[in-house]
Amino acid sequence: DEIMDERMSNPPPPTTTTTVAAPVAAATKDLSGVAWTGGSLVGSLNPNNHGFRTSDGAGGYIIHNSHKRYKRSRRDAEGNIVDEDEDDIPGNIVVQFCNREGVSVGEAMDVPTSAGSDELGMLIRSLLNEDDDDDDESANKAHIPYAFFAKLTKTTQATNPATGEKETQTSQEEIDITDYASLTAFLKQYKEHVSTEQTLELTYQPLALFKVRPVTRCTDTLPGHTEAILHVSYSPDGKHLASGGGDATVRFWDVSTSTPRHTCRGHKDHVLSTAWSPDGIKFASGDKRGHLILWNPSKGGEALGMIKAHSKWITGMAWEPMHSSTDGKCERMVTSSKDSLAKIWNTRTRRCEATLAGHLDSIESVKWGGEGLIYTASRDRTIKVWNASEGEGKGRVGLLVRTLVGHGHRVNTLAVSCDYTCRTGPYDHYGKIPELKEKDKTTAAWREAAYQASLTKYKAFKGSGEPERLISGSDDFTLLLWHPTDNKKPIKRLTGHQQAVNHLAFSPDSRFFASASFDKKVKIWNGRSGDFVTTLTGHVGAVYQVAWSSDGRYLVSASKDSTAKLWEIPSGKRAKETLPGHEDEVYALDWSPNGASLATGSKDRTIKIWKH
Repeated sequence: DEIMDERMSNPPPPTTTTTVAAPVAAATKDLSGVAWTGGSLVGSLNPNNHGFRTSDGAGGYIIHNSHKRYKRSRRDAEGNIVDEDEDDIPGNIVVQFCNREGVSVGEAMDVPTSAGSDELGMLIRSLLNEDDDDDDESANKAHIPYAFFAKLTKTTQATNPATGEKETQTSQEEIDITDYASLTAFLKQYKEHVSTEQTLELTYQPLALFKVRPVTRCTDTLPGHTEAILHVSYSPDGKHLASGGGDATVRFWDVSTSTPRHTCRGHKDHVLSTAWSPDGIKFASGDKRGHLILWNPSKGGEALGMIKAHSKWITGMAWEPMHSSTDGKCERMVTSSKDSLAKIWNTRTRRCEATLAGHLDSIESVKWGGEGLIYTASRDRTIKVWNASEGEGKGRVGLLVRTLVGHGHRVNTLAVSCDYTCRTGPYDHYGKIPELKEKDKTTAAWREAAYQASLTKYKAFKGSGEPERLISGSDDFTLLLWHPTDNKKPIKRLTGHQQAVNHLAFSPDSRFFASASFDKKVKIWNGRSGDFVTTLTGHVGAVYQVAWSSDGRYLVSASKDSTAKLWEIPSGKRAKETLPGHEDEVYALDWSPNGASLATGSKDRTIKIWKH
C-alpha cells in the first residue's frame, strides 16, 4: 500500500509525439541556404555530419561530402547529377629520383603533390648528404639549386604513308617542371600522359651555384673602329676582348682597364667572322675576300700566318673543342664560305686537312660539336653532318655522315647544346683552371692539366646517355630540333616566329635556348623537349643577336632599335633593363664567361662595356 501511494503521488511524465512535416516537392525547394544531406537535421551547424549541399546559383545545388572516400557531386534543380570538369589529383604521388646518368637516388617515396621545386630540392639535398662525412662539403651542397625533369611517355596516332592505316606511336619526352608552382600544376597539364597510380621518374640537374649580377649601367665607351663593328667576343677566361668590323682591323682590348691593347692590320676587307681558341692562346679572323688570319694576342697581337682559305667571303668558323683535340693542343679549326665549301685547317702547319664539299649553295653557319662531328647549314635548305675525328668505325676525316632535311627555305643559323662548354674549354666561371699549379701556358704540364680539366668539364656536362642536340633556324620562320649524332629526322618543328630567324643560342646548362628574329621578338624554348616557354617582347626593331649570362639566369638581346635589353629567364616577359646609349643599330654583343661585364658593338663604330 505504501508503494502504491508513492507511485500515485509521483506520476511519470506524459509521452509526447512530434509530427514532422512532409518534404516539399523538389521543384518548390528553396536552395538558397545550406541543407545537410546525412541524417534528419535540416539547417544544423554540426560540421561532423556526412555532408551538406549549397546552391550553385543556377537553380541547382552541389553536394559536398566531408568524407575523403566520397566525391563532391553537382545536381540540377530536378536532382539529376551534372558532370563537373574537376581535376581529380591525389594528395600524394610516388616519385623516384634519378641523376643525369640515369642512376636512381634513394628509394621510391611518397611525395605530396603540393611540393614545388624548392621542396624537391630540399629532398634531393637530404638524400645526397646522407653519406657525406665532410661537414664543409655538406654545408656547401646544402645551397645547390636543382632543376627537375619528368619523364613522360606520349602516345600518338599517326597514319602510315605506305599502308594508309593508323598506327600508334610512342615517344619518350623530358618535361622541365622546375618552374611549375607544384607537382599538382604539372599533373593537371599533363594528366593525359601521366598516371598517378605509377611511379613518376624525376631527373635532377644541379644549377649554377654562383649567381651573375645583372648588367645595368654603361661603364665605358671604346672608340677606335672607323666602320661598323660586326663582332665582339671575350676570350674563354674572360680576360681579353676582341672586336672586328668593316674597317678591316682586329682590335684587342684590356678588360680590366677598358683600354686598347693592340690594333691588328692585315685584312683587306670587312672582317666577317672571328673565334677564340678554347685555350685562349690564339684568335682567328676571316674576311670578305676569303682570307683567314691567326693572331697571338699575348705577343703584341702579331699575325701567326695568313691563309687564302676560300674563293669567296668567309661566313663562319669554329675551333675543335679542347676535350676532343689531340692532347688538348687546339690546333684544328673549320671555316665555311659563300663558295659552298667548308674546310678543316691545321693552324700549326697552315694546311687544309679536309674539304667538306656537298652543299649546292652558300654555307651560312658552321659548328664543331662535342662528339667529333661538324655541322654546316646552307642556303640549299639542308644541314650536313661531317666526321671530324679519326677512330675505329668513324671513317676518314671529312666524311659525310648524314644530311638533315626539313627546312623549306635557307638555313641561317645553328646552335649546339654544348656550345658554351666547348667555348670555355678548361676554364671555370672564375676564368681559372681548377687544381692548376703551372701558370706558363707554353709548358706541357699546363697543356696536360688544361686538357684533363676540359675533359672532366665536358663529361660532367654531358652525363651519360643524353644525345647532343642541334637547333637550326631558317628563313621559313621555323626552328627544328635535331639529335644529329644518331638520327637524320627532326625531333620537333618549332613555330611561332613571324619573320626569319636570325640567331640561336643555348643557355650554358642547355636547359633553355633562345631564338632571335626579324619579327622584333625573342622566344625562349625548352632545351630538351623543344617546348615553347615564353616570348620576350619589347624591341621595336629586328633582333640581331642574343647572349646568355654564365649562370643561365639572364639573357641579353641586341637590336636594330639601337638598344640592348636584359631579360630574366624564364620568368621575365618584359625586359628587366634596357641598355641605351648607342646611336645606331647594335650588331654584336657578348657576355664575359666570368660574368663580370657585357660588351656591345654597334654601327655607330663604338663598343660599350656594361657592368652591374
